[in-house]
Amino acid sequence: MCGRYSIYEPMDHYLKELAPQQLVINGYDLWAIDRYNVAPTTKVEIIRPVEGGLSVDKVRWGWSPFWAKGKRPDPINARVETVTTGKFFKQLWPNGRVIAPANGWFEWVKDPLDPKKKRPYYIRLKSQAPMFFGALAQVTPGLESREDDGFVIITAASDSGMVDIHDRRPLVLTAEMAREWLDPTTDSKAAELIAKEGCRPVDDFEWFCVDKSVGSVSNQGAQLIDPVVTNEV
Repeated sequence: MCGRYSIYEPMDHYLKELAPQQLVINGYDLWAIDRYNVAPTTKVEIIRPVEGGLSVDKVRWGWSPFWAKGKRPDPINARVETVTTGKFFKQLWPNGRVIAPANGWFEWVKDPLDPKKKRPYYIRLKSQAPMFFGALAQVTPGLESREDDGFVIITAASDSGMVDIHDRRPLVLTAEMAREWLDPTTDSKAAELIAKEGCRPVDDFEWFCVDKSVGSVSNQGAQLIDPVVTNEV
């Protein structure tokens, strides 16, 4: 999975599908989020379980344990094959489970007419319903976040035709599976099973080429997810 995604509806749009019966503890505004080009190191909304309900927090995309800080850029993704057993994310697994709501994500693919060039594709659900990325986060309770707070999105291997776009994809969960992922009573074995087998099937998705302007982190707006015509045969 490449490092860009979109989340542009009001938070209510995601919460009504994810957890219509659950109390959201903290306040959030009702305006559209309008993030069509979320980039690493920026803060973006995630949903996490707290005592008595759910919390919506703006958290930095990217995280490293304290002992790895400064050695390389903070990873933004965690591979499902190793996240539950590896040392790097031990601090977050399994109690740091959160959901990163989204509308779609971007991948860059080699141009068949010129392999030296890449073109961006946008991937979303065919239904255009909200996406729920399985993620892990460190979030400090209280009004002020800390520098070491952050989150990573879990990625799985692509299958079927999606491999042509990229060999990895985010762990996209159904609303029902995302609720189970967030549930504090879900034990580590059940959570590991969700991470390894819960990704929505490739038939649920569609993808199309979009404008290269998404490559600049300063660009925003709905035009970034408009389909563009390619010369591919």
